[in-house]
Amino acid sequence: MAKTADELRDQALALSTQDRARLASDLLASLDSDIVDAAEIDRLWSTETQRRAAMLESGEAGTVSWDEVQQRFAERRTHRGT
Repeated sequence: MAKTADELRDQALALSTQDRARLASDLLASLDSDIVDAAEIDRLWSTETQRRAAMLESGEAGTVSWDEVQQRFAERRTHRGT
């Protein structure tokens, strides 16, 4: 007997965190392969990389140090706890 998507979802949500992450990754990868071929993905990433580099060069975007990222997350955790 075939399971419905809702039944599969409920079973998947009962899995461990690690198993859910692996299943989610596998499902997303299967969508990517159905939609776009590897050459198209490479082309899209190349275009996006060039766009982001141009934003950095023009000053439209900036960078953040790893220490600052960690500090921001720590501040968010602190604010959620209050």
